[in-house]
Amino acid sequence: MRRAAVVTLLVLLAVPVLFPVYYAVAGSVMTLRELAVYPPALVPGGAHLGNFGAVLDAVPLRRQYLNSALQTGVITAAQLLTSILAGYAFAFLPMRARAFTFGLFLSTLMVPWESIIIPNFLTVSGWGLVRGPLTYVGLVLPFLASAFGTFLFRQAFLQFPAELRDAATVDGCGHGRFLARILIPLSRPTIAAVGVYVFLSAWNQYFWPLILVRDPQYQTLQIGVSQLNDAEAADPGLILAGVVLSLIPTLAIVVFGQRYIVRGLTAGALR
Repeated sequence: MRRAAVVTLLVLLAVPVLFPVYYAVAGSVMTLRELAVYPPALVPGGAHLGNFGAVLDAVPLRRQYLNSALQTGVITAAQLLTSILAGYAFAFLPMRARAFTFGLFLSTLMVPWESIIIPNFLTVSGWGLVRGPLTYVGLVLPFLASAFGTFLFRQAFLQFPAELRDAATVDGCGHGRFLARILIPLSRPTIAAVGVYVFLSAWNQYFWPLILVRDPQYQTLQIGVSQLNDAEAADPGLILAGVVLSLIPTLAIVVFGQRYIVRGLTAGALR
């Protein structure tokens, strides 16, 4: 009875979270007539897949998909690299005032992104990274490092006993070899957790690409989906089809990476 009550409670809590996703998928295969009825239809009468073909013709989603994938891939790889190196430095390298430096580093998490977006834009614009292929550089430049990822890797590295580092030193391992051959393979849950978190954040970016990109061919997927809603004769079926296309990578990452997210974010809770 207790297990049944817990499962029932979890199902009830999951309904308001999952219902928008379900309705987006169901509405993307409905006709305009089905979407316009009252009360709203919750189950499609058939699989009207024409919305997906029409949305690809309405806005250049193929190009925007490629732009978003490129932006997200570069940001994810760069943040993983910089976070691993910074986390290793804070965990193992001797430095003066380490606690103060690390606290100062973490304090950047308390700075709202909205408060620095104008200085970032002026800097990137002043460097000429808002036109042509250099727009890709402007899209990823402010996000190449993260205090959050550094914190998680530092906590994960601190879990390893100091004897492990001493044994590696005796065997002739330098910092690079110890990091690449021992720490990184043992930190795969943290790497997966940080990678998933960064991927989701980068994929769903809207405000920064909106104010930075001037050339339509460098717009990202989120901008393209918003353009569907701005059209004069906005078709809800096309909008929901575009939303579903943008959700596919996100849902795949969350479903297959959920256990790594939990294990990575709880690393360091127990020693």
